Amino acid sequence: MTRHPDDRTPEEPTGASEGAEPGRRLDEDAAWAEIVAHYGERPEMGNTAVEPVETPEPGPAPSEPVESLFDRTYLDAQLERAARETPEPDTGLNSEASWDDEGHFVPPTPPPLPALDPRRKAAWIGLFGSPALMLLGIVLGWSYPSWISFLLVSGFVGGFGYLVATMPRTRGDDWSGDDGAVV
Repeated sequence: MTRHPDDRTPEEPTGASEGAEPGRRLDEDAAWAEIVAHYGERPEMGNTAVEPVETPEPGPAPSEPVESLFDRTYLDAQLERAARETPEPDTGLNSEASWDDEGHFVPPTPPPLPALDPRRKAAWIGLFGSPALMLLGIVLGWSYPSWISFLLVSGFVGGFGYLVATMPRTRGDDWSGDDGAVV
């Protein structure tokens, strides 16, 4: 039965340890000396002849002299000719918008607000209107009769109580009792 290096127990020495058999032990110094001695050498290849690469022949000489390429009037004429030959780009926009309108988003008109139930409307008025009237009376120095003060406090407490009592018990986007991920 042959043994692989991975089949040994942890107590057994490795092949490179000092307790190994002399025949099996690699001479590490000799191996390193051989590596250092041959460092930088290139292996010889069979046929190293390189075929010459053909260079393409230069094309015909330009019809204009080289100096005319840098002439300002020549460049202007070339740009004008290119502008005439260039077709108008198709933007695909079929609108009457101008560049002045660019970047200004105009949102569509929102839908109308839903109509409130009269009892809920009275509760909201009591919740916000009563403290607003009391604050206005304090700022302006008005003195309310006691029965009006009682109505304002009752409107605030009653509006708050009605709105809390009529709140929905479940949310519309509830996941029907899903508690999330289970680990």
